[in-house]
Amino acid sequence: MVTPYSREAVSRPRHGAGLVFFAIFCVGLVLAVVIFFGVGSWLVVEDPLVKSKAIVVLSGSMPMRAVEAVRLYRAGYAPEIWLTRSAEPGETLKGMGIPFTGEEYYNKLVLLHEGVPPEAIHLLEPRIVNTVDEIRAVAAALVPGKNDSVIFVTTKAHTRRLRLLWRRLAPEQNQAIVRAAVGDPFDARHWWRTTTDALDVVREVLGLLNAWAGLPLHPAR
Repeated sequence: MVTPYSREAVSRPRHGAGLVFFAIFCVGLVLAVVIFFGVGSWLVVEDPLVKSKAIVVLSGSMPMRAVEAVRLYRAGYAPEIWLTRSAEPGETLKGMGIPFTGEEYYNKLVLLHEGVPPEAIHLLEPRIVNTVDEIRAVAAALVPGKNDSVIFVTTKAHTRRLRLLWRRLAPEQNQAIVRAAVGDPFDARHWWRTTTDALDVVREVLGLLNAWAGLPLHPAR
């Protein structure tokens, strides 16, 4: 026979467990909201500028990154500007018999138009597919043991992943200075308001997860 006292004793632990789970849910919800609204700003990092061996214009967002490289070059932060050579869509178009000059060609035209002398512009080899390839190409262009630094110019949302990949892949004696293009319209505080910013955030978060996991995912070639 169950007494009123025993029924009360059984119901209290159940009620207490419900409160605990509700509290955990509320805390999790608050953390999720904070992460959601703060992830855009968290992705954006920049390093202090110092005089370096070269300014590297990463592939993409043409001509914004090249224009920022010109600004840094004029300020005297490096005597050279390096351009990477993207494999796509050139290789696919070549297979179709369609000529394609390449993004680096137009970036070079931007630099020349803005007054950068031809001898200060260098195209890196080999052709690249993604940021990992670009970092390896830049690291290979640096003289081992000279403790050179380079300034990477990229977009705002890409800065944190770029810094992480450099630290994972490049020689420790060389320093990368990560800078975002001033003209980048990425709205870090309200990234969910436009599809462009939202896609940037999703891509960068997935890229960071892949980098933290040791780069198990590779681009299709």
